[in-house]
Amino acid sequence: MDDQTVPSRSPLAGPLDRRAELAEFLRTRRARLKPEDVGLPDIGRHRRVPGLRREELAQLAGVSVAYYIRLEQGNGRNVSSEVLDAIARALRLTDAEHAHLVHLASPKPQKKRQASTRPQHVRGALCQLLESIEGVPAYIGGRRSEILAWNRMAAALFEDWGELPVRERNWARLVFLSPAYHDLFVDWDTKATDMVSYLRLYAGCHPDDPELSALVGELSVKSEVFRRLWATHDVKEKSHGVKRMRHPLVGELTLSYEALTLPDDPEQSLVVYHAEPGSPSAETLRLLASWGPDPTHPEHATRT
Repeated sequence: MDDQTVPSRSPLAGPLDRRAELAEFLRTRRARLKPEDVGLPDIGRHRRVPGLRREELAQLAGVSVAYYIRLEQGNGRNVSSEVLDAIARALRLTDAEHAHLVHLASPKPQKKRQASTRPQHVRGALCQLLESIEGVPAYIGGRRSEILAWNRMAAALFEDWGELPVRERNWARLVFLSPAYHDLFVDWDTKATDMVSYLRLYAGCHPDDPELSALVGELSVKSEVFRRLWATHDVKEKSHGVKRMRHPLVGELTLSYEALTLPDDPEQSLVVYHAEPGSPSAETLRLLASWGPDPTHPEHATRT
């Protein structure tokens, strides 16, 4: 089986403004903290904005107020890793948020960012691996939440993505624009929040990606919920978790998932859903397997 390729599009869309992204990310992280959260006394003065003041954050991080103000205004040139680490500790950032801060404040050289516009390939051996995974849904995810390849059970649980145009095989578009996916996920609000957080993390690494800019622009126009969530600047790494679903044929399932980053391409991940052995969801998955569609080969996911 030959390696698979997802065609790359280059719609006319402007890049994200890294300085504005840095400024808003720091402002929103500061706004969620209260003085008592970080061991500072609340002297009771009227606060015009929620959260910590800039001078309080600067004090916690051990930098001058003027320096921090410049950084929060997006002027983070030549900022040291030590300063970023101190600010991350003061803001109580998660690992994903810390990495996002570093990407925004200390961007990689332009030549390394050009890879985001290249087509993604799914190796033939990975396609064979997907075909060999029976009884549980599995798929390969790409850079901007694209669905690159999948197995028969993924088609049975979610839908036969091969019936969709290549451009529509994208988790963000499906979650925010498809009523069927709104009904599928019992905790749709959590799924939507996670989806935006994954895209935000990718955006910090690839703000000049024109396809990402086009995707964000499209969803911002078509979904008020997406616009609101995008404005929070929350970021999250996709790793593992639990999803509750309400399938139109077999009813409710509670499935755990694991997202495994591929060693030879960190912008692809193998995502596998599974049920607890002996649980009602495990039996429901077996029932779904018997009612599922004809085998959907992974190559269907990457063919225009």
